[in-house]
Amino acid sequence: MDIIETIKDQIANNTILLYMKGSPNAPQCGFSAKAAQAVMACGEKFAYVDILQNPEIRANLPKYANWPTFPQLWVGGELVGGSDIMTEMAADGSLQATIKEAVEKAAANKADA
Repeated sequence: MDIIETIKDQIANNTILLYMKGSPNAPQCGFSAKAAQAVMACGEKFAYVDILQNPEIRANLPKYANWPTFPQLWVGGELVGGSDIMTEMAADGSLQATIKEAVEKAAANKADA
């Protein structure tokens, strides 16, 4: 599987996916720390990919996503954005609403399958 297929697979198979530097419990940059905190505050389980451990993803995801920086939050297969966008959305409540809606939709789709 080539790296773009791997990225597509990760996005398709994880309702909430955070591409970040480090892990949620041990972020390796301030932006990734803020992003992980914002997502964790929503109270839903989420997947993450440490791009420092995955140099091919680090090199190719910005081209695939048309988004140059990390972290990147993907919810329900759609790019939400980076750290600043996540922080703003968390402050106004829209991040929680977006994540809750995606989790409910994924659960409904799983129930229908």
